[in-house]
Amino acid sequence: MKKFKTIFRLHLVFIVGFGLLVTGIIAGATAQNEDTFKAHVTFAVIGDAGSGDEAQYAVSRQMFLQRSRFPFDFTLMLGDNIYERGESKYIVPRFESPNKDLLAAGVLFYAVLGNHDIVKGLEFQTHYKNFNMGGRRYYNFTKGDGLVEFFALDSNKMSKEQLAWLETSLKSSSAKWKVAFLHHSLYSSARMHPAYVDLRKQLEPLFVKYGVNAVFSGHSHCYERVKPQNGVHYFTEGASGEIKRNTLDRKSKIMAAGEDGINSFIIVQVNENEMRVQAIGSDGRTIDTKDRSQTRELSLAETNGF
Repeated sequence: MKKFKTIFRLHLVFIVGFGLLVTGIIAGATAQNEDTFKAHVTFAVIGDAGSGDEAQYAVSRQMFLQRSRFPFDFTLMLGDNIYERGESKYIVPRFESPNKDLLAAGVLFYAVLGNHDIVKGLEFQTHYKNFNMGGRRYYNFTKGDGLVEFFALDSNKMSKEQLAWLETSLKSSSAKWKVAFLHHSLYSSARMHPAYVDLRKQLEPLFVKYGVNAVFSGHSHCYERVKPQNGVHYFTEGASGEIKRNTLDRKSKIMAAGEDGINSFIIVQVNENEMRVQAIGSDGRTIDTKDRSQTRELSLAETNGF
């Protein structure tokens, strides 16, 4: 029998076995000892980060500190990478300087475009070497010897060409884990920016059909984890530089967890059997919210040998 201990953390665990997808949420509750979990891929996620102010610096400093616990070597950027209009003249004060320690450590950044970025920064950002976009508005890449495949999308302009590329890429993917990231949220409890329903109608059928496991987006300046929708797990992380306090509708029926009072980022760990997602505040505290349904899901996870 596996040993469990109490830890003050938030985990989202995907367990695949016997053709079932089971989720388990652990928050200040009983969880598997983290020392027994060996990640094959670890990455960070930030969104709406490019403010250049102290909030962005605080998030970056905390990310650097957390690498001692979670040695991530790349970061997904969810758009609005350089406020206010994406201009190249602000790349140093609003990206390179705040992230200088991470860049010096060799951490890579993979960006998508936000609505602020495309005003005057489309050409620059898609070709900027540290955003690893390769001159493209949408692209894909793998990590962990093909264990995880990432699909970077341009939600500012969801063209027929992009949708066709996405379906072809998803269909041909042999990755065990599929992760999409884009700027605009398909599901959101934020008053600042409600869910983009038309975008959802375009993308969600593909996510469901081809087994996308997790979708990360920004735009709303908060953190939110949405209850699984048609088997897909959605996260908003738009508080890595900006923040909109009290934007979350706490009565939302889709929100599983949320935080709009502190800047934050996400750490994701993946191995063959599990994906763990942890939201961390700029002060180092784990964002910790759970409800009863999550407790029931945890029991299922334990029953299935988590």
